[in-house]
Amino acid sequence: MSDLWMPGAERLSIGNTAPTDGGPAKAVAHITWDRSATKAKPQDLVPFANLRSYFGSNPSGRAVAPHLLWDPFTGKITQFFPANSRSLCLKDGPGGTRTNRAGSAVLQVEALFFPWCRIGGKTYEKLTDTPCKGWDELHAWVVSWGVADSWPMGKPSDYVGKRDERIWRIRSGWYAHSQVPENDHTDPGFWPDFTVLTVKSALELYPGARFFMNGSKPALGKSSPIFTAMGKRLVAEGCGLYKEGPGPKLGQADVDSYEKFQRKLGYTGTAAKWPPGPASWSKLKVPKS
Repeated sequence: MSDLWMPGAERLSIGNTAPTDGGPAKAVAHITWDRSATKAKPQDLVPFANLRSYFGSNPSGRAVAPHLLWDPFTGKITQFFPANSRSLCLKDGPGGTRTNRAGSAVLQVEALFFPWCRIGGKTYEKLTDTPCKGWDELHAWVVSWGVADSWPMGKPSDYVGKRDERIWRIRSGWYAHSQVPENDHTDPGFWPDFTVLTVKSALELYPGARFFMNGSKPALGKSSPIFTAMGKRLVAEGCGLYKEGPGPKLGQADVDSYEKFQRKLGYTGTAAKWPPGPASWSKLKVPKS
């Protein structure tokens, strides 16, 4: 099972969860667009803490909260709903598709951005002009929930709404807010390219969290050549805590070494604990055995 809470993201649960309806897994791209600026009159970017507080504690903000608030300038991410719950960013009129629930997962991402925002004296016209820090990890987590690396209605390249309810119902992938039925927003305008998570001919694809677990505990004693390859990469990363090995049977040294690797990447608390997540696995680059 994939991680309900994105590894490395701040977990700020606001409750009010509800199940999704099933069907093709989707991700929905938004920008906060909390100020109106122009090329002639840029405005300062709103602090991440302001939007975090708005979605996390303000009643009005909680009523329209996404799964993730992402700062593309720093890579900071806060998550408000677990992945198996609907979030609340989308308008959902009576009858028709239940927009916030229309998939096995409907993961909604709000990027902290508006056109012609200014930060550190520099002005940014498009989201793709920003550093897009944290995108690789965010994308890897979305992929782990079965969302296809595609834009069924076309990758957003302007602030124009192009909606097709039939495609929305039947296709997995990423959708711009401007492409969701029953909605009238035209964001995000632009979005970063999909990350190449693995070179399929050379690297092990992430096998899912369940592969590494026996119920709620590490699957100690399980045998697979993946564990040998993983352990060798952990040693190469300076995180190996092995007295012997690594070998094909999962041992406590593998668990401890991987947790050390996740701490090296900056994960803390429960986010650094076993099992491996899709983002850290993609960074370890485990070769096929």
